[in-house]
Amino acid sequence: MKQLLLLLLCFTGIQAEQIYATFDIQAYRHTNLAFSAGGIVQDIETDVSMQVKQGEVLAHLNNDDLKAKLQIAMIAMHHAKKEYERQLSIKEVVQQAKLDSYQFQYDNAKAQVTYIQSLLDKTVLKAPFDGIISAKLIEVGDVVSGIAPRTAFSLQSEHKRKLLLHFDQKYWHKVQTGNAFEYTVDGEQKVHHGVIGKIYPKVNQQTRKMTAEVYASDLVVGLFGTGTITTQDEENN
Repeated sequence: MKQLLLLLLCFTGIQAEQIYATFDIQAYRHTNLAFSAGGIVQDIETDVSMQVKQGEVLAHLNNDDLKAKLQIAMIAMHHAKKEYERQLSIKEVVQQAKLDSYQFQYDNAKAQVTYIQSLLDKTVLKAPFDGIISAKLIEVGDVVSGIAPRTAFSLQSEHKRKLLLHFDQKYWHKVQTGNAFEYTVDGEQKVHHGVIGKIYPKVNQQTRKMTAEVYASDLVVGLFGTGTITTQDEENN
């Protein structure tokens, strides 16, 4: 494949240069998930290597107290609404200030329901996207803090991967998106082929390397490898 590409470039008046690069394999999407509320872990609905869908519940904290508060707030809102509607029906004989007071009580009751519901929602941890659980760092009975959140799960895309390429800075003007990348993953002999999809616009000051991304699928996250970038520079005639 490499020889065929080089031959084709020669016939089309293009000079090809092979640039050595190393890479690390990362999930295309990855995130660490944590509760934004404090409490005791009551249930865990997933585990390492399990597939989850966006919006699926992963775990939740004991929230019986908030459920009770929400019920009380909903009852208060119901009665405030009824009283406001009663006063509104006879607004011709009710002072505007008094009517405004009943409306305020109703609006305040609605706000309390919304607020408590938001607190209740924070006790439930859901998957933000489809993926696979790569780490589980909590157990039932653990105490978590909303002030200093700690990671509960790590979630990564199930199949899609990205290779983070590192190549010498002196090639900054030659490597471009769309360049072919031929590579092998450490520990195997199979040759893979990809295309550079993104180039980072800065140089690492410590290593003097630039970074690019190549997209792949179903490779093991965390592995590394080496390969060559094929640049395509038109000949000067």
